[in-house]
Amino acid sequence: MEATLSRCLFLLFLFICKLSPDVAVEIQESSDGSDAPLEPVWLTDVPAAVEFIAAAEVAVIGFFQDTEIPAMSILRSMVQNFQDVSFGISTDSEVLAHYNVTGNTISLFRLVDNEQLDLEGEDVESIDATKLSRFIEINSLHMVTEYNPVTVIGLFNSMIQIHLLLMMNKASPEYEESMYRYQKAAKLFQGKILFILVDSGLKGNEKVIAFFKLKKSELPALAIYRTVDEEWDTLAMARVSVEHVKNFCDGFLEGKRLRENRESEEKTQKVEL
Repeated sequence: MEATLSRCLFLLFLFICKLSPDVAVEIQESSDGSDAPLEPVWLTDVPAAVEFIAAAEVAVIGFFQDTEIPAMSILRSMVQNFQDVSFGISTDSEVLAHYNVTGNTISLFRLVDNEQLDLEGEDVESIDATKLSRFIEINSLHMVTEYNPVTVIGLFNSMIQIHLLLMMNKASPEYEESMYRYQKAAKLFQGKILFILVDSGLKGNEKVIAFFKLKKSELPALAIYRTVDEEWDTLAMARVSVEHVKNFCDGFLEGKRLRENRESEEKTQKVEL
């Protein structure tokens, strides 16, 4: 009964946060301040493609046999909108074969869980800027991914079943230093745990905080959640450190539950009273 209620509450806050409207395609100036548009990197052989993907947290590559299809120009336009994603294009037959591509395909590669997600066939033939933009935004998981109604879809479609959430106000003076430590800890659990940031300063995230039975006075805090059995635990922290994050994650992976210990202590105290 309790597990069922937990699932209902969890799904509730997912569905309350509706997917944002179609993502507008806005052409921005490149980061160096010039008006010249950024372009994807041309990948002419397998070593170049392997190195390109390994160097990026998120990489999007257009594997094209036909360079005249509209999808190629649409992909090139995406470079301006996703500054934290690396874009490439390859028409080399050996590169396509290396990534099991047999036709025009757009693939997204994620370092965090070593996933390759493909758009191919009719999906590529009928692609437009809005659809490609949404595909990239939903699936762009980084070492630390900020929670929002769009990224939550990609997070729960990942094969990684354990998610760690840092609930912290981004306006806090300690935010930058805390995120630096949190990202360092994320690298220790690559492929095992997805690291997520929940901005507690946003009203829309209050349901996420409440789900884990946390109060704003207890933040910053960590919440860890396993999707397969809905088991979770929390840890309030005065200061975010790599050691605190690592010990909390290790404890959860080993089956230790701080929350169960706290609840047991509270029950004991009530019996004594």
